[in-house]
Amino acid sequence: MRTVAVVGTGLIGTSAALALTGRGVAVYLEDADPDAARTAASLGAGTTEAPDGPVDLAIIAVPPALVGKVLADCQRRGLARSYTDVASVKAGPRAEVAALGCDTTHYIGGHPMAGRERSGPLAARADIFEGRPWVLTPTPDTGTEALNAALELVALCGGVPIVMDAAAHDRAVALVSHAPQLLSSIIAARLEQADETAVRLCGQGVRDVTRIAASDPLLWGDILSANAAAVADILQEVAADLGSTVTALRALQAADEGERRAGAAGIEAVMRRGNTGQARIPGKHGAPPTRYETVTVVLGDQPGELGRLFGEVGQLGVNIEDVTIEHSTGQQVGHVHLDVAPSAVRPLVGGLRDRGWALRD
Repeated sequence: MRTVAVVGTGLIGTSAALALTGRGVAVYLEDADPDAARTAASLGAGTTEAPDGPVDLAIIAVPPALVGKVLADCQRRGLARSYTDVASVKAGPRAEVAALGCDTTHYIGGHPMAGRERSGPLAARADIFEGRPWVLTPTPDTGTEALNAALELVALCGGVPIVMDAAAHDRAVALVSHAPQLLSSIIAARLEQADETAVRLCGQGVRDVTRIAASDPLLWGDILSANAAAVADILQEVAADLGSTVTALRALQAADEGERRAGAAGIEAVMRRGNTGQARIPGKHGAPPTRYETVTVVLGDQPGELGRLFGEVGQLGVNIEDVTIEHSTGQQVGHVHLDVAPSAVRPLVGGLRDRGWALRD
């Protein structure tokens, strides 16, 4: 693949363009907002000049509702030999593409399972797709050339290709992406009018749950409107679980011992179901989930402290599997939670203490 056109220079389009230019591909940028395209170009994502002829692949990086219209326009102009999109919903755009009479032999739907809370070209990163699933949804008449072009795109961006049916994809992302986004926003909304004292108590748990609540409401409005029925089905099931959990919590305050036992059993049941579901989430590199132990280090807020910590962990021969950082309210310290293999806990704890690091039990 030598030439690519990216139509839509938001977060995903610009990130793909950056990844491709980094691999020596000539990228041509288009956007309905010329300023966005120029911004992406200034970041090194490509050029806003028009290509001399058809490029190898055009990436349609626009909201789901616009995929069909933009694809039809690009094909009418003869922009590329093959086409794909990166919309986070697939069934609706596919139906629109068919209704508009687009050439589906040279088109394949796509969705990289990557993103950030921020949007726009300035939030783009060339490594955003590294190791992430990239779903491809071919139609029965998708040609080999289009499929191979999409597979090469995924490889150049560092993604992991997964072929799925469009409707199955939409049901899956409703569960693992779209419903969690709304639930995160709903929880964060509880903080909107909360007492300032309560907000100051926010720890890592609420930060984890509400991280994606910082996402762009307008962007997500487009996504959710294209997958509304599937997301509503998931939230209806969540609502039933919430109703049962509320009943169990009320029962914990009942005067009757039997009701309290029933309430406790209800809470335990939903927590255990959560344990089971969480354990199914793939582990590192897509491998089966692995249990890690957490070692918490108290870190001063001085330049270079985090790098020094990582360096000394490496000197101890310990591999960090995951890391989270929790900043203390009102203090110039933070807690760095290092997830490591259980067998590494004892040497890590001993080695860090010998080097003067303060650990939290």
